[in-house]
Amino acid sequence: MPKLDPRPEPDLFVPAPLPVAELGQPERLACLRLIRSDNVGPVTFRELINHFGGAEAALAAVPELSRRGGRAIRVCSEDDARAELEHARQAGARALFTIEPGYPAALAALDAPPPLLYVKGKPELLNRPIVAIVGSRQCSAAGSKLARHFAADLSRAGYVIASGLARGIDSIAHEASLEHGTVAVLAGGIDVVYPPEHKELQEAIGARGCLVTEMPLGFAPRGKDFPRRNRIISGISLGVLVVEAARRSGSLVTARMAAEQGREVFAVPGGHPLDPRAEGTNRLLKSGATLVTEPGDLLQALSPLTHRPVPHLRDEETGAAPDDAPPAPAPLSERDRDRVVAALGAAPVDIDTLVRGTGLASRDVQIVLIELSLAGRIERHGNGLMSLAPAR
Repeated sequence: MPKLDPRPEPDLFVPAPLPVAELGQPERLACLRLIRSDNVGPVTFRELINHFGGAEAALAAVPELSRRGGRAIRVCSEDDARAELEHARQAGARALFTIEPGYPAALAALDAPPPLLYVKGKPELLNRPIVAIVGSRQCSAAGSKLARHFAADLSRAGYVIASGLARGIDSIAHEASLEHGTVAVLAGGIDVVYPPEHKELQEAIGARGCLVTEMPLGFAPRGKDFPRRNRIISGISLGVLVVEAARRSGSLVTARMAAEQGREVFAVPGGHPLDPRAEGTNRLLKSGATLVTEPGDLLQALSPLTHRPVPHLRDEETGAAPDDAPPAPAPLSERDRDRVVAALGAAPVDIDTLVRGTGLASRDVQIVLIELSLAGRIERHGNGLMSLAPAR
């Protein structure tokens, strides 16, 4: 398995951030029609909106643009778009576009975020600090206990728990965090229950947490849709915790995507090296993931990102708060941030060059890069190279 580091796909780049504004019904219809038209993917949608300043103007220009490109494309009709939005309304869901308030800020900062999410429940959870917990569908009793322990303590500490509503670790993480906040990212339509035995859990999350998908209602998930779901799980999160995972598993796909997106990757070491459910997490640790054995480890690692103090968690067995909790890491100073910004420039560099040039720890440099990326000040060039975005 390759070393985990925040390397974007070679053919991706960071375009200008999209304008954000409250959308009226005509603009919402235009957004959906644009997204459902032929050959309009996330990058093209973003470029069209930025170039024309809005979805209505972009939609009007699409037929001529495609004709000039050599082939006229099918443009989604207004009737079809209205029907899709009405179907969502009847199911208790709403469409959330990248260009309107409430879209997850962490996801919007990625190279090519999904232009549209359907959400049901409490969409405000999407803009609170989120930690993803994923793992084996055939989890062990120990893995089940760990997932429940991490999810419950992290949610009590103020973090929303995200996962994919799969069997095993995913469902356990959702159940343990439902009281304080959980987000389930679906591979199919928001009204499609998968797996079928999670009908009650999905309904509970839709009422007390938040269901999220980029797929239209009624869409039954296929195998290739689960990796697409996984990039949203990691994209909305500050970090991804893998509790148990086989050598070839969707959890490792989520971890790889998290690393490419510049997110933290955490793993619980496997209890026995011969257990196939330990192989994936142990490989992650060899590849650079952060080893965690208790929720406090993860809270300390995330504290510099959230600027939150590390709470004293109560011991699961005795109910007592630990007396020997290690101190929280020193917060980054403005001088440290200035050193990273000074080491960046118009010429693309990789993170190793920044670490050597600033003398800061790799984790500290990554934290500053995440901050700059969320602020739209980083431009990525592929192959792990990045530069400061031109001033606007």
